[in-house]
Amino acid sequence: MTRRVLPAALALLVTVGACTSGSAPGFQPGADGAGDPYFPRYGNGGYDVAGYDLDLRYDPRSGQLGGRATITATATQDLSRLNFDLAHLTASRITVDGAAATSRADGNELVVTPAAGIPAGREFTVVVDYAGVPDQLENKALGNGGWIRTSDGGGIALGQPESASTWYPVNDHPSDKATLKLAMTVPDGLEVISNGVPGKRDSKDGWTTWRWAEDAPMASYLSTVVIGQYRITTGTHGGQPMIIAVPESMPATSAAARSLAMTGEITDYLASVFGPYPFDANGGVVVSDSRIGYALETQSRPVYGHTFFARDETNSGVVAHELAHQWFGDSVALRRWADIWLNEGFATYAEWLWTEHAGGETAQRQFERSYASFDWRQPAGDPGPERIFGAAVYERGALTVHALRRTIGDDAFFRLLKTWTSEHHDGNADTAAMIALAEKLSGKDLDAFFQSWLYGTTMPPVP
Repeated sequence: MTRRVLPAALALLVTVGACTSGSAPGFQPGADGAGDPYFPRYGNGGYDVAGYDLDLRYDPRSGQLGGRATITATATQDLSRLNFDLAHLTASRITVDGAAATSRADGNELVVTPAAGIPAGREFTVVVDYAGVPDQLENKALGNGGWIRTSDGGGIALGQPESASTWYPVNDHPSDKATLKLAMTVPDGLEVISNGVPGKRDSKDGWTTWRWAEDAPMASYLSTVVIGQYRITTGTHGGQPMIIAVPESMPATSAAARSLAMTGEITDYLASVFGPYPFDANGGVVVSDSRIGYALETQSRPVYGHTFFARDETNSGVVAHELAHQWFGDSVALRRWADIWLNEGFATYAEWLWTEHAGGETAQRQFERSYASFDWRQPAGDPGPERIFGAAVYERGALTVHALRRTIGDDAFFRLLKTWTSEHHDGNADTAAMIALAEKLSGKDLDAFFQSWLYGTTMPPVP
């Protein structure tokens, strides 16, 4: 994400399946949170989701969203009950493996009790029928995020650290990555853009169904849907679909359009540094709404607030930042939010590298300017829940990356980048894993280095 990201919430309907006959002794409810120290109730325990398959309909006149979510998962314990994150939406019918389940709402939690317990290791399917008027989630410290009803007759689902729960039932924590299929039906004349590869489009009785599929595992906050009046450019890059969408209200030659047209070129450069591009599709979406003053690395198709292009100048830096996240943050996702510097520090450093590659200031010069003016009292490695989008995470994170490069040398550093993205492809990782890999490739003890650069409260010496 670039600059500030918002949280979001929405309500949904789900069915769960694969049960045993009766709830045997020892079966326990799954936890109502994933155990993240920063956000204890984000996500849920007791199961691991493989994929979400959403068949939804949105009526912009009433603001109503409704349909069916089919969730495939595996129990990680003997499970008597499980929760999904769901905000503002109401489930009407839920099944687990085809059998009717009972449910209740508990704040932004949908609590599902299957007809029989689900044994550990068992795959099961939950189907949720749900509907309602989606809305944003409120977070006084981080800002609002989630579903936004827009003035062009559409809607946008977007936000970090949570947002998916505002439009489908979900295990809303990056530690549980899953695939996403979306069929979204809207009135004719509206466009729908989401993650992944576009599918067949159908029209009937004044309504059009748009289909998208992201087949790589994805952290839930990286899922998005953008509905409205958009000019969509479809092409290919490297044999993959390249889809770029800009509001029809913007000129075809606008700074936003020119900037996103550089997506392929920037991707190619980043692939030379980080390794092969990790997904089956690429592109970007520009949104024009005053409530979205940030950019977010939504998987395979970043979303950019229009304010990044307000001066009518090409802004390739923000594109480089969000594309870098496709490796650092998306393909290799967080285990817990305290390690967000792994996302933002490397993406900010990618901006520095791209600027140098494009003929601007060197990464070394950008490091020197930032190092001299930075307030070192705020840690990057454990910023606290209210500062996960603070300057320390972005800027001090990038300073740490460059200092690591100076400490271990270019050969080990650039091998580190490609090894990291290869070894943790489609997975999750943490700071401890980064330190271990850097030490392995460099042959150096780096504990003191990382302690100083990520967690210290005074200016560390330049390596």
